[in-house]
Amino acid sequence: MASVATMETTTEETGAMGVTFERGDGVLIAKTEGRVDGANAREFQTDLEDAIDESDRVVVLDLEHLTYISSAGLRVILLTVKMLRKQEAMFSVCSLPDTIREVFEISGFDKIIPIHASQSEAIAALKA
Repeated sequence: MASVATMETTTEETGAMGVTFERGDGVLIAKTEGRVDGANAREFQTDLEDAIDESDRVVVLDLEHLTYISSAGLRVILLTVKMLRKQEAMFSVCSLPDTIREVFEISGFDKIIPIHASQSEAIAALKA
């Protein structure tokens, strides 16, 4: 996959939040790192919206290097899911650290968003 863009947002309260995008074989991978919270959730949303093309049919959010996500970050993911459903695209998350998986389970997001152990597993499931 070829790298499309790298975006980093820094706030005094949270440190850095970065998102790297790769597109290839009809799949957009968004790799998120750092913290996503109320201080940078808007930038996270803008980064995702700017990277997702109307022609994208498979989008995977890789959270392997995410260290924290707040309800504001979860809201961004939910808005992204809704946007992708409107364009009839498939979405999933993968590579969740234990602490992030726990947040997804407590919030019920694991019931509405497919979660996979790895990028390859997510891509295979969404392209099937």
